[in-house]
Amino acid sequence: MTIPSDKPTSEPSLPATRSIDEIDRTLLALFEKRVREVMRDQTADPGRVVGRVAASAQRIGTLATEHASSDDLLSTSGKSEVLRHLASLCLQSIHELRVAYLGPKHSYSHLAAIKYFGDASALTPVSSIPAVFDAIERGDVASGIVPIENSTDGRVVDTLGMFVRREMQICGEVVMAIHHNLLSKTPRHEIVEVHSKPQALSQCRGWLAKNLPSARLVEISSSAAAAELASKKHGVAAVASIEAGREYDLDVIDASIEDNRHNVTRFAVLGKERPPRTGVDKTAILFQVAHKPGALADAMQVFKNHKLNLTWIESFPSPDAANEYLFFVELTGHRDDSGVIAAVDELTAQSQRLTVLGSYPKATL
Repeated sequence: MTIPSDKPTSEPSLPATRSIDEIDRTLLALFEKRVREVMRDQTADPGRVVGRVAASAQRIGTLATEHASSDDLLSTSGKSEVLRHLASLCLQSIHELRVAYLGPKHSYSHLAAIKYFGDASALTPVSSIPAVFDAIERGDVASGIVPIENSTDGRVVDTLGMFVRREMQICGEVVMAIHHNLLSKTPRHEIVEVHSKPQALSQCRGWLAKNLPSARLVEISSSAAAAELASKKHGVAAVASIEAGREYDLDVIDASIEDNRHNVTRFAVLGKERPPRTGVDKTAILFQVAHKPGALADAMQVFKNHKLNLTWIESFPSPDAANEYLFFVELTGHRDDSGVIAAVDELTAQSQRLTVLGSYPKATL
């Protein structure tokens, strides 16, 4: 099956009717009005660009759902996409929001950046997760996006390692359902190699062992780079997104080959802002306690005492001492909530190191 192209065809379009012209004029006038409203909002609060994107994404999801009807010709996801693109255009028209992501184009990080920031933002691909952090620190970009956790493979070690070594705020999150596809210009029975990034191959290992047992699995820097290679070399297939396959004119040999049908990746939106509370927030904390019996149990008791629900717990080896660990926790609530403030103060007194990595609105699929 060939992926339908989204590139324009050479066929002439039908002339627009007078009614459609009038609707378009109305839409353009409303778009101009929306830009002016965003500009007025930014004048009142010029420093909160990334946080504004998060708030806009929340509103868009709510509006699209509230205005859903069985008689609608446009789906709820379609409405969200239109509104997200419009919001992105508005923001970009008054402020060039540059965002770094783990490239190349059409990687899953790229798709997550589009989902959060919209495709009108200035999205800049970089070669590694540390490079995303570097670009923000240098001021080359206002924000960045990195994978932090996958429902199949767990934590993303490179990202957690950077939080251990660098000071960086999490300003938001993106949750994406990840569907891997076997893409190639080669018929399935002639495929001898399957290329993709290590995580993608791992998430499809069972399917590949059953359906392509003789093919060699080759790890490469990204799924999009694998798709490009598959477009040039006979006998090579890529595990990648549909968007990457469309870009390189590949056939879908098999779709949704991930072993876990509920395969989800969570991405952290990075920056230097501190988003205000929204009422549906989470807070991420990195801490280290003394290497002695009961120290971690005492730390966990702090969260229980303040009635804070932990949504994520990870350990990470300390780079400074063997057999010692740092802990990442994520909890419901905002860093400005009284209960979170009290818990952080109490935990700081028990810890050798503690950093609040950020508070941000909870994302949905």
